[in-house]
Amino acid sequence: MRQPLDLAEGRLRLRATAAARGDQPFDLLIRGGTLIDMVTGEHRPADIGIVGPLIASVHAPGTRSDGREVLDVAGAFLSPGLIDTHMHVESSMVTPATYCDAVLAHGVTTVVWDPHEFANVHGIPGVDYAIRATEDLPLRFVVLAPSCVPSAPGQERAGADFDAATVSRLLARPEIGGVAEVMNMRDVIAGEPRMSGIVQAGLAAGKPVCGHARGLTGAALQAFMAAGVGSDHELTSGSDLMEKLRAGLFIELRGSHDHLLPEFVAELNRLGHLPQTLSLCTDDVFPDDLLHGGGLTDVVRRLVGYGLPPEWALQAATLNGARKIGRDDLGVIAAGRRADIVIFDDLKAFVARHIVANGRIVAREGAVLRPSVEAEAGNFLHSIRLSPLRADDFRIRAAGDRVRVATIDRPRFTRWGEAETAVAEGVVVPPEGATLIAVAHRHGLADPRPRVGFLREWGAWRGAFATTVSHDSHNLTVFGGNPEDMAVAANAVIAAGGGMAAAAGGEVLALLPLPVSGLVSPSGLAEVAADFAALREAMDRFVDWQPPYLIFKACFGATLACNLGPHQTDLGIADISRGGVLSSPILDILSGT
Repeated sequence: MRQPLDLAEGRLRLRATAAARGDQPFDLLIRGGTLIDMVTGEHRPADIGIVGPLIASVHAPGTRSDGREVLDVAGAFLSPGLIDTHMHVESSMVTPATYCDAVLAHGVTTVVWDPHEFANVHGIPGVDYAIRATEDLPLRFVVLAPSCVPSAPGQERAGADFDAATVSRLLARPEIGGVAEVMNMRDVIAGEPRMSGIVQAGLAAGKPVCGHARGLTGAALQAFMAAGVGSDHELTSGSDLMEKLRAGLFIELRGSHDHLLPEFVAELNRLGHLPQTLSLCTDDVFPDDLLHGGGLTDVVRRLVGYGLPPEWALQAATLNGARKIGRDDLGVIAAGRRADIVIFDDLKAFVARHIVANGRIVAREGAVLRPSVEAEAGNFLHSIRLSPLRADDFRIRAAGDRVRVATIDRPRFTRWGEAETAVAEGVVVPPEGATLIAVAHRHGLADPRPRVGFLREWGAWRGAFATTVSHDSHNLTVFGGNPEDMAVAANAVIAAGGGMAAAAGGEVLALLPLPVSGLVSPSGLAEVAADFAALREAMDRFVDWQPPYLIFKACFGATLACNLGPHQTDLGIADISRGGVLSSPILDILSGT
């Protein structure tokens, strides 16, 4: 990742040097706080003098009073701004400007954004939007080049297709910080030309290649790393964390799987120190969680709540994060570094009193001082290219009286299953205990008729859920217990220009419109969060969730075809480990003609 040049400006450095000597005042003097030293782990009283975007001096309390602006933070703790090393704005279902104001107010000053959701819908214009929509925001966005558009070529169809040449052209842009998470693990390990070329494009550009190493261990993990992938956030257990740390991967420990955090904390505490190659990330944060938690700050808070020393949690979120993204100007509070500073009231709740970003006070008491300006969405408001659907579109037709069908078993770590079931009036009766899933190509580039399959171990559904947020090709995906409710939910989403809907008894119970790309809303965070919470509540009425795997969030990853095991896509049932796609779940006709 290339270092920015603004701090190298000669006049700025001369002015900061003069202020550090005491020959001229600081632009901003922060006094009275206790510095959490990210290098030594010490708590020490210190005042901080800032000139422009630069820290000019970190000195003993009370030795200077000559600031053009003085911020008294007595009793508070000083930390570098938090760095989220892997995230997707689209998962929060709000625009970049809205996301910025939500997390900046809680102490996050830098995020690394993989915009592969926008890229899978719009292609290069989706990446252009990510750059344009963030370049003037007070939250620092490091935008990456999406590597998996689609996530599993040949197994699904998205709205675009990025080959190695496309990724290489993106990487030539100075605004692009590296190759975003490489999710097509099997093709990288096998040396398949397309994915090998994408990884090589990152290596040739001298920019980091980020990874997605879910379930990889042993020789497969070593091969993935040998290909050139340097990081991972897809941890599945404490032992997985330790194997990947020992292997030398840079870990982006994510907060989106809370049930795993106590196990991770136990492993790190058992180790007795924080590895230098462990940073923190959010990955995916739903809008109601973002509203109440504040992004990465909430991950720090939860890790400390589970027993991680606060100094370790902050170091992972600051100094280690800066090292991960190759930014020597970030991650520590020291003379000559960038003035990104958070003033926390305490080291347990991590309530941010003030946030300084690039030398300016940008937020106080949980709110930004100046709302960010939205970028124009333009034709991103017209991304759903589907006609209304009928209940019959969610039925599978077959000859005979009985059939043998393939099923997709388990919400996570999916596996193949089989079942025998009846055919009634030419329609396959879902196997006992099965939930219907259908995926319809919504980008206007292929056959839009839904491909229908059967899920098992998804509980009993007494309604339906439709969504255009469906990782990672973001086709229209519909789950349900009956075709009638599936059609009602699907048509509500189509009419809204994208989004999510829950339906039961032939009626729409809740709707969250996401008209920008079918992924995000131009509305404020509070409104989006309220609609999303209402959607969750509506689904609780007709689905019996069974954590940690059968949860609402599982609906958004059920089509992630790059992960191991069978997954429903717009082509049928895909499985990268087997190759090919099963276009229909019908395996055999067992009786009749």
